[in-house]
Amino acid sequence: MAWRTVTTRWRDDDAYGHLNNATYYELFDTAVNAHLYEATGVDVRRLPQIGVVAETGCRYFRELGFPAPIETGLVVDKVGRSSVIYRIGLFQGEGDEAAAEGRFVHVYVDNTDPARPVTAMPDVIRAAVEPLLRA
Repeated sequence: MAWRTVTTRWRDDDAYGHLNNATYYELFDTAVNAHLYEATGVDVRRLPQIGVVAETGCRYFRELGFPAPIETGLVVDKVGRSSVIYRIGLFQGEGDEAAAEGRFVHVYVDNTDPARPVTAMPDVIRAAVEPLLRA
């Protein structure tokens, strides 16, 4: 599992005083892409094959919000030829239970072709995500 601490911001809360739904998806995106940057050591946006988001989802268990930081825990459910399925837990405060769980699917496409056809995942990405596979 890859862990990351994310600072919450005043603007992250909505009118109801808890984290806005769209912010959960920003946290999922950050957890995935920050891991890819750190684990590969390359700018993943500049690779000949890039991951585009094909699916996202979130299950909410309890509220999150400013000002406490959020811990993100990232695992991989499946690695295919051209796709990765990530699962991200969001944790805040005491306890081991996630406040939310996200599903985030990357499909790799050819970054050099304007039509962006699906292509095999780059080896550098595969090497970064396979250690996170859940047993």
